[in-house]
Formats: sequence, structure tokens, C-alpha cells
Amino acid sequence: DGLLPNLLAFNVGVEIGQLLALSAILILMGYWRRTTSFWKHAYTANVLMMTAGFVLIGYQLTGYFIA
Repeated sequence: DGLLPNLLAFNVGVEIGQLLALSAILILMGYWRRTTSFWKHAYTANVLMMTAGFVLIGYQLTGYFIA
């Protein structure tokens, strides 16, 4: 009883929330890019994210070869 409309309404709500969050992030990033500290912090954040990615892929590969 009403499962399909509720499911569709939930999914549409989630997508709208994601679009709003992405819009806010893009606006904030646009303002941050205009500051002088952007390149220093952006470089550090990229290095940290790449390091985390390599660690996670190491965990995945270790689990794949051991299991």
C-alpha cells in the first residue's frame, strides 16, 4: 500500500539533498579558491587523500590475496 510512491519520494528527496550539498560545496570551494592560502592547503589535502587511497587499496589487496 503506497510502497512505490514512498520509495520514489524517498529517492527523489535523497537526490535533491545531494544536489543541495554539492551546490553548497561548489560555492564554498569557489570562494576558497580566491584566497592566498588555497594552493598550500589544496596540495596538502591532495597528498593526504592520495595517501589514504593507497593505504585503502593496500588493505583491499592484502585481504584479496590472504582470503
